[in-house]
Amino acid sequence: MPGASIAAATHPQPDIGLSRLAPGILLSLALATVAMLVGRNAWLQQHGLSALTIAIALAMLLGNTAYVHLAPMAAPGVAFSKQMLLRAGIVLYGLRLTLHDIGHVGVVGVLTDTLVLGSTFALAWYLGTRWLGLERRTAILIGAGSSVCGAAAVMATEPVVKARPEELTVAVATVVVFGTLAVFLYPALFALNLQWHVIGGGAHGFGIYTGSTIHEVAQVVAAARSSAPEAADSAVIAKMVRVMMLAPLLVGLSAYLSRVDRTEPSRAAPAGRRISIPWFAVAFLGVVIVNSFVAFPPRALALNNQLDTVLLATAMASLGLTTHVSAIRQAGARPLMLALVLFAWLVVGGAGINHAVASTFR
Repeated sequence: MPGASIAAATHPQPDIGLSRLAPGILLSLALATVAMLVGRNAWLQQHGLSALTIAIALAMLLGNTAYVHLAPMAAPGVAFSKQMLLRAGIVLYGLRLTLHDIGHVGVVGVLTDTLVLGSTFALAWYLGTRWLGLERRTAILIGAGSSVCGAAAVMATEPVVKARPEELTVAVATVVVFGTLAVFLYPALFALNLQWHVIGGGAHGFGIYTGSTIHEVAQVVAAARSSAPEAADSAVIAKMVRVMMLAPLLVGLSAYLSRVDRTEPSRAAPAGRRISIPWFAVAFLGVVIVNSFVAFPPRALALNNQLDTVLLATAMASLGLTTHVSAIRQAGARPLMLALVLFAWLVVGGAGINHAVASTFR
């Protein structure tokens, strides 16, 4: 069933041999290849449809039709592509950037990320539990996914709140659905912003807005590239700063829950509780530092960029394969309502935060 494939994607088996990974990886790679070939079309490029956007669109079409028959065989490799290949692609993306580029994001990017993350997570917790009557675990999981980095943040938060499997699946489904919607919405917002100038700083400023408000890393890359090539670098940097905030968020959440849950066994005691650290974000920063001081041959950098595009497109295809219409029905009305409100806040409130911070430091 489609819903089962989502659950499989969120719980990849750690000891899967290459023979079991190959079908899903090859399927995702095939979709990515088709998307990159189609993406060369001049009309599509002029209308902001990049290879990454096309990859997720094609994969979603297949994911909601024939993939249900392929999932038992392909799910392990698709889950691997969505997680490991994405992280590898982001690490290699570091060879496109230097510390000088990160300096362009600067205090504005860091402060913007902090305000967007904090306000979104607090809003999720308050509205989820007080307004919608959701379980605290569900509200926290959806809040973490919306405020930090999508499904990866949901998975990292699960050990802290000790969520049930169905709560985990619902949270992943909601952030994937609305994060995917952002991939197609933000290029249109970029065109509107050229007229309204809500987000200052041109493509660079819109890139910070993109990186500080879209759920998944891959979705940020796809939306930014489709908006404007110049927006991609600042978007990825802003997003990676946001991803690296996951570890302190989990530490703080763990300490808070252990303090307030006095009447029941601790859900997240700091002592002995392993906190998931996004090591790929650390590796990304390391590659950026190396690239800032080592002059790589232009041909090597060109090959890296090609490989990086393949990895990211493959990750987007795997993400699309596991984004099912049935996830909307499975999630139910209240979790979807919370995710929708948070999505609206990220788009509108995030724009306000970006505008206010940029204006303050202008």
